[in-house]
Amino acid sequence: MAMIPRALKLDLPVGQSAFLWGARKTGKTTLLRNRYPESLYFDLLQTDLFLELSRDPSLLRQRLLAADGEKLRRPIIIDEVQKVPALLDEVHWLIENRGLGFILSGSSARKLRRGRANLLGGRAWRHALLPLSYPEIQGEPGPGSPGPQLLQILNRGLLPSHYLQSQYQRSQKGYLVDYLKEEVFDEALTRNVPAFSRFFEAMGYSHGELTVFANIARDCGVDAKTVKENYQILVDTLVGMWVTPFKRRQDRGVIVRASKFYLFDVGVAGALANRRLEAERGEEFGRAFEHFILMELKAHSAYRELDYPIQYWRTKHGLEVDFILGAGEVAIEAKGTSRVDRRELQPLRRFVDEYSPRSAIVVCNEAAERIQDGIRIVPWRKFLSELWSGEDLFP
Repeated sequence: MAMIPRALKLDLPVGQSAFLWGARKTGKTTLLRNRYPESLYFDLLQTDLFLELSRDPSLLRQRLLAADGEKLRRPIIIDEVQKVPALLDEVHWLIENRGLGFILSGSSARKLRRGRANLLGGRAWRHALLPLSYPEIQGEPGPGSPGPQLLQILNRGLLPSHYLQSQYQRSQKGYLVDYLKEEVFDEALTRNVPAFSRFFEAMGYSHGELTVFANIARDCGVDAKTVKENYQILVDTLVGMWVTPFKRRQDRGVIVRASKFYLFDVGVAGALANRRLEAERGEEFGRAFEHFILMELKAHSAYRELDYPIQYWRTKHGLEVDFILGAGEVAIEAKGTSRVDRRELQPLRRFVDEYSPRSAIVVCNEAAERIQDGIRIVPWRKFLSELWSGEDLFP
């Protein structure tokens, strides 16, 4: 399988430590082994090592104190650190008393927080590895190459192994089963296994819509508090994210309470909903396209260390703009259509009239850029090229 260079920067000064969080199969292990091939590496997925360090976490300190000094100048990597939370006390001591640097990777800090594990009190930088992003899959296309294909992205998703596989459907289905078993049940993140399974299925069909806990609870046969907790499990294990409503001032005509929930990967979301896109048209295609654009904005905000909020705006009369960035400086509507008509610009025009953003953009599947009513209508490839090229998103 091809090795795809990743956009995440992990350049650490000597002695600096970092957490590297990321959902399963985003490529954390591959990234670390390729970027730090000479580092000491402790993989807690190895059963014998896991059992040894679980029984006696001090073995980590003892082994590192006996290690070659030159090797200790490189970051020491502990993979799946959440499996043995007590190791973090040893890591803390080694940072403070020996000046060692660590990269501590894992798929969830939830178990660490619930167990009141030592999260190093600001001594470690925090990074997140997300699914592949546009600059990572663009590669070096040859003359006349169209670049990444939209249906491939939306169907396969952007987990590296899924995106590169021809039989990605089997991997997606296996991922859903493995996530439930390994991440949620084996790590004891919830006690009610059947209820969480029902919730997981129901969530897939309300994905990307306004989330009403009471409605999901009714479908799952549990109370709304349990549903809220289950959503938090998905956020804590990095497989989901909330997009909250945008509100700048008091306005009774704008929805301000209900958030939208998106899974971290468009392909995983499609597999959960049994979605298979055959053509670049239709409602399901449009929803998947919107999800893909959100993934790119999320990755851009994280990898460029801009950390701008991503929200949505919706009136009680149903006018909606998909993504409002920052404090309302940029409004973006994602439309999978190959021709955006004037009627579809109405929500953006309303937002522009009320909030005067610096830029209003429709990202779409049209062939060429144009401007209508002061709104940029931009082909998705051009938008993503501009986004990742360093052009100022907030002019």
